[in-house]
Amino acid sequence: MANVDFLLVGGGGGGGSNVGAGGGAGGVRYIQNHSVTGGDYAVVVGGGGAGAPTGLFNSGSAGGASSVFGYSAAGGGGGGGTERTGANGGCGGGGGGGGSGSPYSGGAGNTPSTTPSQGYNGGAGGGASNPGGGGGGGAGQAGADRSGNNGGKGGDGVANSITGTSVTYGGGGGGAAWSTGTRGAGGAGGGGQGGQGNPGSGSTAGTNGLGGGGGSGGYDLVAGKSGGSGIVIVRYLTADFKEGTGGTKTTSGNYTIHSFTSSGTLTLVDKPSGNAIFFGTNF
Repeated sequence: MANVDFLLVGGGGGGGSNVGAGGGAGGVRYIQNHSVTGGDYAVVVGGGGAGAPTGLFNSGSAGGASSVFGYSAAGGGGGGGTERTGANGGCGGGGGGGGSGSPYSGGAGNTPSTTPSQGYNGGAGGGASNPGGGGGGGAGQAGADRSGNNGGKGGDGVANSITGTSVTYGGGGGGAAWSTGTRGAGGAGGGGQGGQGNPGSGSTAGTNGLGGGGGSGGYDLVAGKSGGSGIVIVRYLTADFKEGTGGTKTTSGNYTIHSFTSSGTLTLVDKPSGNAIFFGTNF
């Protein structure tokens, strides 16, 4: 038996279509000093949610959850299409633009609830003449509301150094701009940027392996972009186990690290306990 540290990043949500919103990033959870014994452990890596298909009111799909050792990080919520609210998730999707009525709210982050929080809310869109869409929530920051015709920026993610190098995970997708506005930038940590112009262009998908939310398509019924897939990373002191297999195996200092960008199995082999002593007899 020994302790392991592990990072879970869910898949990012897809962006909404037309003057829609950015998808929420996958939730990010970092668990330290979790006690495990040797054995086979299922690792699930959440895929990115699909971007909304071409159309006026279409919202992006949610990302998939990532899990190991009984813990999970939720996928990001899909970004709202025109005049649609964002979906809840590890990080909430943004609210869609279009329409001059009440603003369309972003989805709630940290859903289901974890402590510490795995992500933040999406930003609001709409609610004015020719408004942009809201930014998707990030793992470390809420998505920004639209500003005038401009799309909201996706919320930034969080940095983690479990691999020995600092990497930022879980950036929210940017909201789309009206034809005359400025696209919302993706959040740091793999968030895709929103579209801009008529017809909309320039939107990008969330980054795979970082759980970034997808950018919204843009004006004139342009489809949203997909969210990025998540990742699961497990590390332990090399001296604590006889062997470990699964994922991409690397080392950093005294640690062995297993990185999973797709679902698989982590196998850990305990060291023999104690010292065996044999007594021989001479004849």
